[in-house]
Amino acid sequence: MAALYEGYTLCGRVSGQSLSDSGIQGIEVERDNDHVIVTDSSRSVTLYMVSDQKPLSTWTVKQGQTFTCPAVYNSQTKEYVAVSDSKVIRIWKEEDMLLDKVFKSTVSSDIWRVHMLLYTFNTFYREPIVDVCFFSDFLCIWNTNFQTLQAGKEMAGQIYGQLWRYSNKLFIPHGKMLSVIPYECPKSCLSSALGKLRQAKTEGITFISPLHSNESILTNVKVCVNFLVQTAPLEEVQKEVEELLSHADSQDLQFSVGHLASALVSRSLANPSFYTSDILVQLVRTQFLCHSVCPDLLLLALERKDYFLCQLCLQFFPDIPEAMTCACLKAFISMPDADAEKVTLEPDSISFMEALIAREHGEASVQNGFSSSDDKDCSDALEGDGKARISAASEGICPVELHKAALLNEVLQTAYSDTFLLPHLKDLSSRQIILFLQYLHYLYLRYCQDASLSKPDVRSPSLTQIMDWICLLLDAHFTVLVMTPEARGLLMSLHIFVKSQVKLVSELGKIEASFQELDKMKVKRDVAQYSIEIIELL
Repeated sequence: MAALYEGYTLCGRVSGQSLSDSGIQGIEVERDNDHVIVTDSSRSVTLYMVSDQKPLSTWTVKQGQTFTCPAVYNSQTKEYVAVSDSKVIRIWKEEDMLLDKVFKSTVSSDIWRVHMLLYTFNTFYREPIVDVCFFSDFLCIWNTNFQTLQAGKEMAGQIYGQLWRYSNKLFIPHGKMLSVIPYECPKSCLSSALGKLRQAKTEGITFISPLHSNESILTNVKVCVNFLVQTAPLEEVQKEVEELLSHADSQDLQFSVGHLASALVSRSLANPSFYTSDILVQLVRTQFLCHSVCPDLLLLALERKDYFLCQLCLQFFPDIPEAMTCACLKAFISMPDADAEKVTLEPDSISFMEALIAREHGEASVQNGFSSSDDKDCSDALEGDGKARISAASEGICPVELHKAALLNEVLQTAYSDTFLLPHLKDLSSRQIILFLQYLHYLYLRYCQDASLSKPDVRSPSLTQIMDWICLLLDAHFTVLVMTPEARGLLMSLHIFVKSQVKLVSELGKIEASFQELDKMKVKRDVAQYSIEIIELL
């Protein structure tokens, strides 16, 4: 990520003719990056060694004459070229002391600028480009590719809108001086541009109030960066963020929400007494955040046991790593029921679970190849705790508390890769795995009994997602489950379900051949045609 470091003064500034004039015509690199030529707006051209902040040579034209464009250095001929009074071209070398005795050429038209081809075309286009912008007295680095603010630094005194860059240094006139600001601008990547790397130094930026929606994106980004270093009370921060969200348009928010969330999360992690749950919820609801933009947000929510924020992150973040998914699963399933009852969650997720639990079991019939006789066979084969679990499941009793179930549903709907998820699932204890499998078993039963439970307009896990998670858990902990007596009944029940599904698929395979034969039959063409005509009597 880009960064601006502590600067130093190269030289004093010659006062310009007006407040908007810095008194500097231009700055050009000389033999190497440690030597620069500074042309002021009056009569002088000065060669500086940047590392020592000392002038090596100075050349001045006569009184009444002025330099009208910056002097440049020809590295091939080791000569300096400048224009005075818009029409006089002067060429000299470092050992020349008086500009009156050097080569001069007068042209008929005014010369605006002198350029030297210092690079070949191939190397020229490989040179890094730095775009900077000014916020009143701030110098900022702006990423033009991702449209994000990378670094900011407050400058003392007035900034005149002039900037030069050579090597890893920025030369900027401000106040009564010319300063050199070392900077770093590595190759851009999406994560760093959006705030994944938070090591940028932005100390010293003044806190300002949010601006109206008709102001520029850059100004709104400045507001977000200001929150990074503020120690304002929680109430004041809440007020400022609400003001920003209410006035900024969607384009402004897209560029500023990531910076703001990273700032709030960083402050919350550093200060245990500071936590902005409501603000973070608002930022997540904008849908301009993702895990790669603010990777510590979900971790902070788990640390503070803010399960409502965890639920929203699972809903809106499409790029949650499998490690964080398992961390959420472990936290949810380990939460005591007494604590789960006090958690505030999305009303729709609670309503879905309430409807699922309240729905009657229905008549005992064959559902997707599973019948009550299969359940009876399984129950007869079990004793004790295993039989009690299957009986409870068949009676429609949810093995976990309602709010906990709603959170587990969010985990089931999170995107994942089997390869990366399996190693993290092995970190779960056998008790946690058994409880989660019992809940998945319960969901599977309910979905088999009523296929209408899974609706497109209702956020709920699908039957496929439930089965995929059952398979994942069995793959990760099969040996442990087989050796655990408490899991015997659950495994037997799952075995019965798999057996019934295999039987169903087998029967469907037999019917498929008959349907294929019917499809091959030729339709008789002499089928009698008829029509029904409706006659209305008025």
